[in-house]
Amino acid sequence: MSSPSSRLADLRKSYERAELSEEASHADPLRQFEQWLGEAIAAEIPEPNAMTLATVGSDLRPSTRIVLIKGYDERGIVWYTNYQSRKGRELAGNPFAALQFHWVELERVVRIEGTVEKTEEDESDAYFASRPLDSRIGAWASPQSEPIPSRAVLVTNAAKYSAQFLLNPPRPPHWGGFRLVPHQWEFWQGRKSRLHDRLRYSREDDDWLRERLAP
Repeated sequence: MSSPSSRLADLRKSYERAELSEEASHADPLRQFEQWLGEAIAAEIPEPNAMTLATVGSDLRPSTRIVLIKGYDERGIVWYTNYQSRKGRELAGNPFAALQFHWVELERVVRIEGTVEKTEEDESDAYFASRPLDSRIGAWASPQSEPIPSRAVLVTNAAKYSAQFLLNPPRPPHWGGFRLVPHQWEFWQGRKSRLHDRLRYSREDDDWLRERLAP
């Protein structure tokens, strides 16, 4: 029986679901993103709100992880996390980051690059208050990205903060929102024969330059 690695070279997929043309796309990348996100949600694909976040630390080594988009508008893309986590520390030292959505079932990818800033305190407070109680306790219980001897540490911490805060845990000072302010967007639509459609939007003053990239 062949190993998985020996079969990798034979894995192929023909992309034939849709196309992305300049004429049919929006001049504003946020509107294009809104359309594609809405179509991903309507298609009921698994976790259409999941996105890969790439950051770079002071050692110049990149790292990625999956986070969930919790809002977007003309200001940028928002998610929430522990500010003391690896991504939080890396963003504190280097605010440049990239996001990527991969909607496999629709044969689409959206890439977004820009600078990251913290959301306002009241915005983070409002979102934290909307989270399920277990998630709010979890924000206190987990020293995210830090080594722990066992899962028992998390269970013990959760019990401690549950007893301390009961049904009203406040937002931890080390937890809140980030907003990526886009400088560049790219929309990728898979096409047959690997001749994929790629449209890039680059910020120029108060407008967006749209151009096609070779696949």
